[in-house]
Amino acid sequence: MVTESSSNSSASINSEANLSPHDRGRSFLVGLSCLVIGFGLGWILRGKQSPSSVATPPTVVRANSTAAGETSDGQTNIVSSEVPMSEVLELAEESLQHLVDNVDGYTTRMIKHEQDRNGVLQEPSEMFMKIRTRHVGGEPGQGLRAYLRFETPESAKGREVIWVEDQNDGQLLVREAGFIGSMMTAKLEPTNFLAMRGQRYPITELGLTNLVRKLIERGARDVDNPDVQVIRTEGHDFDGQSLTLLQIKRSKPTDQSDDFSLAEVVIDEEQKLIVSFRSFGWPESEGETPPLIESYEYHDLVINPKLTDLDFDPANPDYTFPE
Repeated sequence: MVTESSSNSSASINSEANLSPHDRGRSFLVGLSCLVIGFGLGWILRGKQSPSSVATPPTVVRANSTAAGETSDGQTNIVSSEVPMSEVLELAEESLQHLVDNVDGYTTRMIKHEQDRNGVLQEPSEMFMKIRTRHVGGEPGQGLRAYLRFETPESAKGREVIWVEDQNDGQLLVREAGFIGSMMTAKLEPTNFLAMRGQRYPITELGLTNLVRKLIERGARDVDNPDVQVIRTEGHDFDGQSLTLLQIKRSKPTDQSDDFSLAEVVIDEEQKLIVSFRSFGWPESEGETPPLIESYEYHDLVINPKLTDLDFDPANPDYTFPE
């Protein structure tokens, strides 16, 4: 009996056999290009593997302390105090509601540094992003749209990625950097092993709204945990702005899959936006710097710019996707 898959395979072989040498050569080059692109990229970046260490150490803050700035020069005093986890949840829930009600989209320069799912810290990457949210006009349930252009590392500079949740069969459209990228656009499922190679999360979980939802989910588990301490610091500098830093510290490990010894959240309370999140694992011995697990920083945020369908179309003349 001939199965459907074996029948398709035979048809494919026969079809290929009927190709001219020129067409077979071109088919081989296209296939090879797909393979090279696939192994050369994740939806963000696999990067160079390195030990699980931290490039930027945690912020050193002690509870109930005051570091006076030079108020005569208009600088803000840095004041830290211990607060309950419920306060973190309240701020996160306010941010989430604000995002859903008021933020249709944004542009940003995101810096990402994270361990992959195997616990290997990847090379940091920086990218310009355009995002149209799943809640345009305050109506949840719409398709997320994303455009990414890589600036660093140098090996990925110029890479472009488009993902429109309800178009292109839900696939990523990827224009790889360099010569290979000029030849064709690669298409990948967001959770395909090639797209996830070196990644912690798929592109389906990209964006500020997803970040805040994850924080609420994690915080709700620790709202009454006596082993968790939260330190709130006013006057934390982020891109020259005086924002709020929340540090969630654990006194001992847990059995949770997303366990951390320290998490840092930077909130712009005036804009009701969380602009940075970092978490750190447990050091191998006392006194060592804890290893970085994940870090996401949103710089140069522009809320509700005039984004159109063309911003998420590979035919955009400002992009370099091959025709």
